[in-house]
Amino acid sequence: MVNLISRVLLISLFTGCICIADEVDFNRDIRPLLSQNCFACHGPDQHERKGKLRLDTMQGSRKVIEKGDLSSSELIARIMSDDPEERMPPPEGGKKLDAKQVELLRSWVLSGAEYEEPWAYVAPSRPPLPSVKDRKWVSNWIDSFILSALEEEGLKPAPDADPVTLVRRLHFDLTGLPPGPEVVESYSRNTDKEAGYEQLVDQLLGSPHFGERMAVYWLDLVRFADTVGYHGDQDHNITPYRDYVIDAFNLNLPFDRFTREQLAGDLLENPTIDQQVATGYNRLLQTSHEGGVQAKEYLAIYAADRIRNLSAVWMGGTLGCAQCHDHKYDPYTTRDFYAMSAFFADIDEVEHFRVGSNSLPTRRPPEIKVLSRRDREMLAGLEAMKPRSGDIEKQIAKVKSRERFTMVTRSIKPRVTRVLPRGNWLDESGEIVEPAVPVFMGKLAGVKGRATRLDLANWLTDVENGSGGLTARVFVNRLWYLFFGEGISRSLDDFGGQGLPPGNPGLLDRLAVEFYGAKWNIKHMVKLLVMSRAYRQGSIATGDSMRVDPLNRFFSRQSRYRLPAEMIRDNALAVGGLLVLDYGGPSSKPFQPPGYYRHLNFPQRKYKQHTDSRQYRRGLYVHWQRQFLHPMLKAMDAPSREECTARRPRSNTPTAAMVLLNDPSFVDAARSFAKRIISEGGNTVESRLKYAYRIALSRQPEAEEQRILKKLLVTTREEVEGEDAQLAAWHAVARALLNCSEINTRN
Repeated sequence: MVNLISRVLLISLFTGCICIADEVDFNRDIRPLLSQNCFACHGPDQHERKGKLRLDTMQGSRKVIEKGDLSSSELIARIMSDDPEERMPPPEGGKKLDAKQVELLRSWVLSGAEYEEPWAYVAPSRPPLPSVKDRKWVSNWIDSFILSALEEEGLKPAPDADPVTLVRRLHFDLTGLPPGPEVVESYSRNTDKEAGYEQLVDQLLGSPHFGERMAVYWLDLVRFADTVGYHGDQDHNITPYRDYVIDAFNLNLPFDRFTREQLAGDLLENPTIDQQVATGYNRLLQTSHEGGVQAKEYLAIYAADRIRNLSAVWMGGTLGCAQCHDHKYDPYTTRDFYAMSAFFADIDEVEHFRVGSNSLPTRRPPEIKVLSRRDREMLAGLEAMKPRSGDIEKQIAKVKSRERFTMVTRSIKPRVTRVLPRGNWLDESGEIVEPAVPVFMGKLAGVKGRATRLDLANWLTDVENGSGGLTARVFVNRLWYLFFGEGISRSLDDFGGQGLPPGNPGLLDRLAVEFYGAKWNIKHMVKLLVMSRAYRQGSIATGDSMRVDPLNRFFSRQSRYRLPAEMIRDNALAVGGLLVLDYGGPSSKPFQPPGYYRHLNFPQRKYKQHTDSRQYRRGLYVHWQRQFLHPMLKAMDAPSREECTARRPRSNTPTAAMVLLNDPSFVDAARSFAKRIISEGGNTVESRLKYAYRIALSRQPEAEEQRILKKLLVTTREEVEGEDAQLAAWHAVARALLNCSEINTRN
């Protein structure tokens, strides 16, 4: 019966995805359809379930589905009915199945209406490599999965990216910075491209800038910011946590250890300073320091914030939706939500309610005063030199002056955790719950007594008895997004019923198994991805690729998109020769418009920009004010970091264009670039233009580009008189280059 719609063209209204199926697959084709249209009334939430009908389980669906029999299946009768009183989904709900979705459901029923467990919660396996025709194209096993899918669709991969494009892509992807022209030219001249490429990958993975690049994404996930968020949005002490994250990526800290240290570093035996700093993760949530807050209300708010973030970061889940009722699309219950929040009931939240709000930064005990890892290594080298040098004491004192406060976690006696009916913090009639993982995901293994945050952290990365397989899938899917522009599952933040299943499930599974099989080695996974031939494809779509795969669902080419906000800023400053590459330390404050903070009260404050070299530090280190994010970062779609952000939007607005033209940091970068062009680019217009393109775009200008920029030089000189005419003219050229799409696009 399935052959009735063999090779069905599936057009999903809610994904916009086009794919060809040999047969109906429940997780790929049916579950998303039911979740989108039916689960709100006939799903996991028993309190909102209509007609006592449950369609998210096979047992529940048997009331309305007769295997292999369309005429006896009420589900089919209802979705095909012309009677508005009978039709499902109900017309008043605004949902309607199209003809192909109806045909999908009919075919599924005819084939036996079999259910599968949700794909995300089934342990990943290590599938065999698929066969391919063009074996020469395969560089590593990732390519076998990509090429097999392409060949099945009648597609060919895009040609390899040219050397300049590839080197620029790799530098931005691994360090967030542009390559020097000598690097591009050296690789382009190398006759052994394969060996040269791997050497370049290893070099960039070993760069301190790798950790800075990776930290940007992690800080989006955990909602790192320099301010509390709520009410007066005061500053708080947390920058050493940011430096811990940078160090963790550079030191290639295994992801399971990275997880344990952040969630429960204080519960480890004899925790190190870094492990204590790591527990700042638990303090990153938004807090209020207004004098009249109700402590119980905000304890409930903070608990919900933590569970939303934890489930999003490590589980790719939306457990936060179960705060007031059982989840409508996934098997999470309200009790699961509060049992998970009980893990964090030992975090001291009461103390900061007593702290006044008129100090900057706002103190949020417990806090410790620490030096960075590098400064500590330097609270060790100088001490060893004491007997041999007389001025060491001054140097030690200078290093110690860089100590910073940072919020940490210390365990106290756990608060009582109750299920709050409908999320109402005033209602204390709910049952008391102990720390536990969601029931449908099993139990904590080998735990005696009350479970702790450390038990939770271990469970999150336990492949045998915990959710380690899910955690691995979530993380490698996000790595794929960073290096290919999209996830294998497009739903980076939702691996549940409302998310999209992976387009290439075998590839995602094998990557997950590879990750934990390599002992959670992040650099190993990054190298595996960027060494693949799929990564090295060009980004220009061919005719067939645009016709069959317009949205690049099969990764038939690389992705091109505007760079993230921080990279755009860093790139401009680097081209201008202004970028300051100091590692770690307090946040920097570049110029921003006067009066931007005029609505920040309790206490009132004015933004004081740095006037020294700190204003030209990397965007990663820019002060992150949640309510009033720096305008440049905001215009380029950086998040406020009030919630977990797994995917930044990519907009194209007039505001962004105006920022590139007029933000003082970009004006300064262009002016400095103009001075470089004049002093280092030779004495002719042609040589200077070639120098400018070599520095900014790693290539030579084309004839038409030279013509346009020469004209710009002439018109600007005519408008400006005197000694400044030459600098003004080349400043205009530099601004034009820094505003062209190519320089701000990952290609």
